[in-house]
Amino acid sequence: MNQLPTWLVKAVIVLVVAAVGYVAWVWLRPQPLPPGVASANGRIEATDIDIAAKTPGRIEDIVVNEGDFVTAGQILVRMNTNVFDAQRREAEAQLRRATIGIDTARAQVVQRKAEKQAAVAVVAQRQAEQDAAKRRFDRSEELTKRGTAAIETLDNDRARFEGAKAAVSAAEAQVAAADAAISAAESQVINALAAVDAVKATIDRIQADINDSTLTSPRDGRVQYRVAQPGEVLGAGGKVLNIVDLSDVYMTFFLPTEAAGRITIGSEVRLVLEAAPQYVIPARATFVADVAQFTPKTVETAEERAKLMFRIKAKIQPALLEKYIQHVKTGLPGMAYVRLDPNVPWPAKLEGKLLQ
Repeated sequence: MNQLPTWLVKAVIVLVVAAVGYVAWVWLRPQPLPPGVASANGRIEATDIDIAAKTPGRIEDIVVNEGDFVTAGQILVRMNTNVFDAQRREAEAQLRRATIGIDTARAQVVQRKAEKQAAVAVVAQRQAEQDAAKRRFDRSEELTKRGTAAIETLDNDRARFEGAKAAVSAAEAQVAAADAAISAAESQVINALAAVDAVKATIDRIQADINDSTLTSPRDGRVQYRVAQPGEVLGAGGKVLNIVDLSDVYMTFFLPTEAAGRITIGSEVRLVLEAAPQYVIPARATFVADVAQFTPKTVETAEERAKLMFRIKAKIQPALLEKYIQHVKTGLPGMAYVRLDPNVPWPAKLEGKLLQ
């Protein structure tokens, strides 16, 4: 070897290294996907939910921290309710007053009905007096015709009769006035009842504001951000927390027309994340765009970004998410593999450690 030229030794070494590199490349290179299976890169995503104040107010307390897992209905934030509590007490006092108003109005109805009964009795009395005056007048008129009664008596009886008729009319007017008074009193009862209903509605509204001042989680998830801190004053709709709904986790990816056209809702998808390539995550296609678009910058290659692609969404089953909820993280990059032909078997690397 010492007699070999230096250039020849270097050439042999280069050839050996090249051969080893080629063998390693052949051995380690990714195996091409079989026909009927397509792939694309994407990232794990989940539905974000903002926990916000419905009405303006000051944050009293935040009982969770970033990263905490929460369940549906769990209390997350308490807003200060001093103003609402005072409004409720005021409305409750108005309710008591309005309730007394109902009793007063009903008492007025009873009184007006009693007045009507008295007026009706007066009408009967005046009619009896009118009947007596009429009979007396008729007798005086007959006797005057016979010449046995003085004309003055006839005039007096006629005056009494007309007075009795006027008295009846006045009594009947009192009955009509009593009817009107009863209607007015009954309308006051209706007004009082309506006032009670209005105050009760006000109390319900204030109570709803008090209830809404305790912010709860609408779903199971994990706290992602604390946007505000205790003591801060927020406007209506002011955000306090952002949580991730871990029951709705999916990967969005893009495929060209020839592949996307063979995918249907429910097509089987398998996900492999860069952070855990040894695991294969089963999923299902839940959305296939019906309009092509240019792919976003998150697609790795410029060549793919230049094409018109169809957006596809593959959702991980909630039961599987619940089982591994402590390990679910959004934003993780990975690959999505779609079986375009259900009769084509999955490649061996996708039949590995399938999460169940």
